[in-house]
Formats: sequence, structure tokens, C-alpha cells
Amino acid sequence: MPKQFTYAQTGVDRNLRDESKKALQFLKKTYIFSRYGTVVELPFGNIFPFHGRYLDFVIEAIGTKMLIAQLAGKYDTIAIDGIAMAVNDVIRSGAKPFAIADNIHAQFSDPALVKEWMKGIVKGAAEAECIVPSGEIGDVAELIKGIAEGKGFDMVFASIGEVAHENVISGRNIKPGDAIIGMRSSGVHSNGISLVRRILFKRWGGKYEPETIPEGLNREIVLEVLEPTRIYVKSLLKTAEAINVKGAVHITGDAYLKFPKLAKFSKGIGFEFTNFNPQPIFTLIQETARQLSGIIADEEMFKTFNMGWGFAIIVDKSELERALNVLNKNNTEAEQIGQVKRGQGVKILYKNRAILLE
Repeated sequence: MPKQFTYAQTGVDRNLRDESKKALQFLKKTYIFSRYGTVVELPFGNIFPFHGRYLDFVIEAIGTKMLIAQLAGKYDTIAIDGIAMAVNDVIRSGAKPFAIADNIHAQFSDPALVKEWMKGIVKGAAEAECIVPSGEIGDVAELIKGIAEGKGFDMVFASIGEVAHENVISGRNIKPGDAIIGMRSSGVHSNGISLVRRILFKRWGGKYEPETIPEGLNREIVLEVLEPTRIYVKSLLKTAEAINVKGAVHITGDAYLKFPKLAKFSKGIGFEFTNFNPQPIFTLIQETARQLSGIIADEEMFKTFNMGWGFAIIVDKSELERALNVLNKNNTEAEQIGQVKRGQGVKILYKNRAILLE
């Protein structure tokens, strides 16, 4: 029987993470009230009042994609991933991000390497229309090791944004029949990379050398995986200006398992997805697993990867065409990928079969 390759086997156990997150409840007593008012809980995080508006503050890391940058010897885009992970989370509430701060832990502060990192920070911040008022680089060689001699590093990015009370995307009032719109991803983005590394790269027990160009790709596989995470700030905010966006989901870790979190705020809803055209890299991951005498089930793919759609919004079906027009005018490839249903859970129609995620 073929070996099942899963994200958990690479060290990312969803069940353990869910159990660990229960400890976060201890934090609630520290943030329910602020001097300016009550913190508002949303499907994906919280916002807090400040001088008549709400602020959304997010901190995110890049994860093991940094090892891909080291494998490629290419460091000028990796910071874009960190910025994208932070600002794409901020906009889920409808907030407009306005500032970014970075914290980089390095094996050594190599001036040439720092210069390359800064190129990505400048490009990502410009795309997100944010300033970078502060940041830090710490030399912690005893903590950080890399696969390239002296070039180990870890990156964390924080972003803050603001939103008016009336513009908050709350996840409420979602109803059966509402349309789910997907915005195209640039590839694997920054999630599931531990599984990608295990399957695709010889360095971690997979099949390919980094410079290989497998059938179906038009560039070296290491560059395909390194492709930066897409930033959706302008796309989401322009759409939210034009129509009522009921829910917004950054399709990152846990992928399509994220959507049921909206049901806490709009009761009695489930989600059905019918439109997927994943980039060749996703097909390659599954095919390579088979060549390694294993299998990655379709269910695991949809629990781990964005499968071609990096961000999703939920709108009333009457506003579907208008939303798509706004997105297309803003150079965003977007399509209806599903709809809200009565019931609960996530149903995916893919390759002529129904997949139920749980």
C-alpha cells in the first residue's frame, strides 16, 4: 500500500496546533477592554478601537520558505512573502494597512545579504502601499543555522491597518446562495512548504535537484517554489469600496479548512467549491509523491495548499458580476469558485468527485 504523505509527517500537526491554541484563551482577559473601548472578535483575529476607528494589528513569519531562498541562493524576494502574509491578514477585516515593521534574526549580518533582503522589503511595502518606519536585525548565530554556510536567517513581519466602523468585514450576514470569489495565487505562496520540500527536493528526501526543470514547468523548480506570495491589498480594498464584502479569507495555512470559521458569525452555513485550475506545481507535487512510492490525497492538498486561489471574498450573488468587474479592472485574475450552502462544513467538487473536508 502506498505511503501517505501528509503535512503532519513534516512536523506540522494540525490537531496538535488546534489543541495548543486553546491556551490562547488565557490571553482574552488581557484584551477584552482597552482604554478606548471593547475589542471586537472577528472570524480571523480581532480589531480594537482607537480614536473613533478600529485598528487591525498582525504579526506573521515566513516559515521554511527561507530554506528555499538559501537553496536557490536568491534572497531579493523572500521578504515579499513575509509582508504578504501580514498585510493579506490585515485586510480580512477591511482594514487598510499603512505600516510594516520587520524583525530579522540572522546567523551573521552579511552586508551583501542584508542588501538583498531590503530589495524585497522595498518592493513588498510599495505594493502594499505601506511605510516601513522601523525594523531590527539581530545576529544570533547560536540560534539560527542555515543550509548555506553563514546565511541562516528568520524573518518576522508585523503590519497595522485601520478601518472605519461601517467598513468592517465582520463575517456576519452571510447566507446560502452567496457567491465565493477566488483571487488567483502566484503558486504555493508560503504555506505547505515543509511538505513541498519533502517531496520535491533531494536535499530533504525528495526527487529533484533545485536547478531541474520538470515537465510542466518553464523554469527551475527552486524558482517556481520561491515565487513570492501575491499581495491582495489593492484588490480587496478597491472591491470593498464598491460593494458589500461579507467575508474575506486569506487562503494560507489550513487552506480550505479556514472557511468554517465564518460559520461562528453566520450560523447554519456551509461552503461548496466547484472551480479549481491549480498551477502545474500542485500537480507536480502529487505526481512526484507517487513516483516516490507514496501518495498525497486530494483531501490533504486542499487542507494544505491554496490550489490556485490565494484569497477569497464572499458577496451577495446579486453583486457577483460587479465584484468581478472591479477585480478585473484592478488587474486581478478572479472567478467565482463556489457558493455558500445550507448546512455545515466544506464540500469540494474536484476531478469528478466530491471531497468533504473535516
